[in-house]
Amino acid sequence: MEAKPMTSEEFSIFLEKSIINYAEEKAHSGNWTEEESFERAKADYARLLPQDEKTENNHLYSLFQDHILIGSFWLAVMPNKTGYIYNVEIVKEFRGQGFGKSAMKEIEIKAKELDLTKIELHVFAHNTTARRLYEKIGYEVTNVIMAKSI
Repeated sequence: MEAKPMTSEEFSIFLEKSIINYAEEKAHSGNWTEEESFERAKADYARLLPQDEKTENNHLYSLFQDHILIGSFWLAVMPNKTGYIYNVEIVKEFRGQGFGKSAMKEIEIKAKELDLTKIELHVFAHNTTARRLYEKIGYEVTNVIMAKSI
């Protein structure tokens, strides 16, 4: 697997897909209603990721296997030498083939190149596949938010 900085074209596709996926995940988790989720997701991305992929603290990469685009990730540099994974995505037809684990290794390589000493991420509770992967490669739960509909 090879991680390459996103091109402008790849960034445009990444941004559009990521906003839609994020909105769906927030609605699925019950954080937002379906009606409001898209606009709120757009607002979050506008705040966290300026619409120019070349920013000092945001590092966006496309992932390739044998010159085929199989995924992407967004790694942000935070205070205290911490990296934050805002997004890691493997194209649907390539999921379940070990590329997620390889992508996480690529993120660690890029984090070390940026002199980061820690990586954090958020995972939705309903995404058990991702949670299992993260736990398997050494990520630990640091916070838990619980909710109950009444």
